Amino acid sequence: MAGMQDFEIFYDDFNGAVATFPTSADPATAWLVDDVSTTGTPVYTKGTSEATLTLNADNDVVVVALHFNDALDFDIDDIQRVTMRVKIGAATFTSGSILCFGVGSARNDTADSVAANAWFRMQGANSTTLVYAETDDGTRDVDDISTGVTLGTTYKDFVIDFTGGKSNVKFYIDGVRVCASQTFDMSAYSAGLQPIIQIQKAANTNADSVVVDYIEIVSHRG
Repeated sequence: MAGMQDFEIFYDDFNGAVATFPTSADPATAWLVDDVSTTGTPVYTKGTSEATLTLNADNDVVVVALHFNDALDFDIDDIQRVTMRVKIGAATFTSGSILCFGVGSARNDTADSVAANAWFRMQGANSTTLVYAETDDGTRDVDDISTGVTLGTTYKDFVIDFTGGKSNVKFYIDGVRVCASQTFDMSAYSAGLQPIIQIQKAANTNADSVVVDYIEIVSHRG
């Protein structure tokens, strides 16, 4: 039967009573935070229909990542569309920080070491405002393709579109296709992916922040 039964829709608007994401496996939620910090207290809260990840201001290398605890529940051959509504939480994004959000395989503190990914990225060393698009399938690594779009403290809608097949992944921001001249080919990867939002910094006192309003992943049922 055609229709809604043909699709699996994961949606999270980050509602509910639990105010802080867990840092160890919790059967009450699919989400887990990896908090890689040695001093201070990063923030990873859920409330007012938002997920907020904020780096602490201590002079330390810090990684904060929200993901599915490496449960790769979304088969790349079934995914149709990944949507995230995202903004920067702090007034500015700084040169020592990196932000990635989208889908990937097993998470790594070094974002470029995630074996397979399709995500949007801010790389403070390149620009403190521009958003880039990236894919990696373990064979083809397409990095730092500028979308020409900036991100600040106003929400924007980010879409990663697999409807044309994994050999032709497309990226959209606020309904407009970006990086259209670039081919994003993930055809060498055939396993599962998970949602990942990861913000990190080099050793400095900046307290960069990212806020996610909602996440939706639409897939064909296997």
